[in-house]
Amino acid sequence: MQPRRATTIRPRLIVTADDYGLHEAVNEAVERGYREGVLRAASLMVAAPAVTDAVERARRLPGLAVGLHLVLADGQAVLPPTRIPDLVDVRGRFNDAMVRNGFRFFFLPRVRRQLAAEIRAQFEAFAATGLPLDHVNAHKHFHMHPTIFSLLLSIGREFGLRAVRLPAEPGMGPWLRPWLALMRRRMDKAGIVYNDHVFGIRHSGGMDEAALLDILRALPDGLSELYLHPATHVGLVASMADYRHADELAALLSLRVRDTIAERYLLCRGFADPAAIPV
Repeated sequence: MQPRRATTIRPRLIVTADDYGLHEAVNEAVERGYREGVLRAASLMVAAPAVTDAVERARRLPGLAVGLHLVLADGQAVLPPTRIPDLVDVRGRFNDAMVRNGFRFFFLPRVRRQLAAEIRAQFEAFAATGLPLDHVNAHKHFHMHPTIFSLLLSIGREFGLRAVRLPAEPGMGPWLRPWLALMRRRMDKAGIVYNDHVFGIRHSGGMDEAALLDILRALPDGLSELYLHPATHVGLVASMADYRHADELAALLSLRVRDTIAERYLLCRGFADPAAIPV
């Protein structure tokens, strides 16, 4: 009887594009990244200017795993300003004062009720697209806030929430560890799938081929999510003026990146891919 060979379990990887729907240049990059490169998932901004185009493209790409990119800072709300006057300006836009707003979410019941209504409206808008909900995360990782995270879990359950991005990038500051540990405990209790590691925070806006290859040469065991902000040209919004969107798209299309992933990792089609679910 021959001895049984040990099975090598390759680290699993999800490659995601955030801000899907922000601009047609982002949507085009997502489609190219999926058809020609290693991109397999995208996170949709349901109130963004190019959301209709994004949904139409996703319907042509049934293999693309699409999730909800919850926007509660530096972006457009779904509900009109009259419904959420403490959250947005007269144009219906959230500001970027995340620390101040975080205190308001936690301490002011009136603001918290409006926050819950907007989060529900964004889940409803995603459901109205008819696309399967692969995952949920938040613009600028605002779902790390405990109030937002509680509402995300409780409301998301009604819409088939199965997976959430854990913003745990190796080397992050120790002050974040208690928050991440709390998120893990709560997701474990709720039966939510999440990644072990994420990459993209430190290289946000600059995930070019060199940065991507550096990460891929030392990817840890388990399930990692690598997220980018690709687009076919720059100058999309003022808050991303220094982002190198085209370089990030080029990294997704790189043959060196593709070969490295193929040699070392199991590329997953989003969180709903059985290969992405921890065993």
